[in-house]
Amino acid sequence: MRRNRGWARAIGLICCVSLLAGCQLATQEQRLLAESGERAHDPEFHASDDALKAGQVHFRNGDWGLAEENFRQAVELAPRDAEAWVGLAASYDRLRRFDLADRAYGNAIQLVGHNPVILNNLGYSNLLRGNIQEARRNFLLAYEKDPANPYIMNNLELLDESGKAIKRHPT
Repeated sequence: MRRNRGWARAIGLICCVSLLAGCQLATQEQRLLAESGERAHDPEFHASDDALKAGQVHFRNGDWGLAEENFRQAVELAPRDAEAWVGLAASYDRLRRFDLADRAYGNAIQLVGHNPVILNNLGYSNLLRGNIQEARRNFLLAYEKDPANPYIMNNLELLDESGKAIKRHPT
């Protein structure tokens, strides 16, 4: 029982700070498709733009359910839109629907591979689940691909702080 309290405190710390750190959306996600060059040239993506933008706004405002609805609409309109899939996965993470988040991340990975944005978000998803080792692995893989990314650096610091909190509060 005492052991669970230490983890609960650490997870609580992570959740409090997570509102400031967390998953990457908006400008970082826009790089997903800029790398592939598809968004600018494919009308399919333009059909989902309004839903995608609405999802991003709701996500930034902490309206996870509304974000999920809009990102789901975006992927229905443009199933090859990795940006929408990552937004959907991040929304599912915040709603603690990790089974659905895993599927959405899988779709994004099929489209653009394990890029730094997806690896960072996978790490954050693992952090929310309490899987610290897997979170660290994904954050470090993301860092190797993009060492200047402030979201990744912030999440690594968050992970280190959570480890210190566990040590300060022995079980």
